[in-house]
Amino acid sequence: MAMSPKEYQAYAKDKEPPRSIPANCLKAFLIGGFICVIGQVVTELFVHLMDMSREDASNPTVAVMIFISVVLTSLGVYDKLAQFAGAGSAVPVTGFANSMCSAALEHRSEGLVLGVGGNMFKLAGSVIVFGTVAAFFVGIVHLILGTGGQ
Repeated sequence: MAMSPKEYQAYAKDKEPPRSIPANCLKAFLIGGFICVIGQVVTELFVHLMDMSREDASNPTVAVMIFISVVLTSLGVYDKLAQFAGAGSAVPVTGFANSMCSAALEHRSEGLVLGVGGNMFKLAGSVIVFGTVAAFFVGIVHLILGTGGQ
């Protein structure tokens, strides 16, 4: 039996389990908040155990959160968390690290340069370009307003 794309979409939508928007929002809020709490705990550990200022603790905290995300992605745990939490797992640092690691793992059979590097940086390149262009325009606005980036 051959179906047209419209017929297949209607069939798939009919078979799709119903989603509860409030439940999904609650799960995203709780899991996203929990990830942020872990980041705060890591920061507090650096501040209190390593006698760092909060500003100095920020860079190693980001590195630890990236490391945790990559390890959990490599073990397949982060993907299960993402299926449960939805958008809550897309907290910027850990979500981006998960995306990069997933792309690298998915294309590792194609080789290090063309597989891992090429596909991993397809995602990263657009994010970096967007960040750079946005920073440029914010700088122009500050220049025009005379705030000097303050």
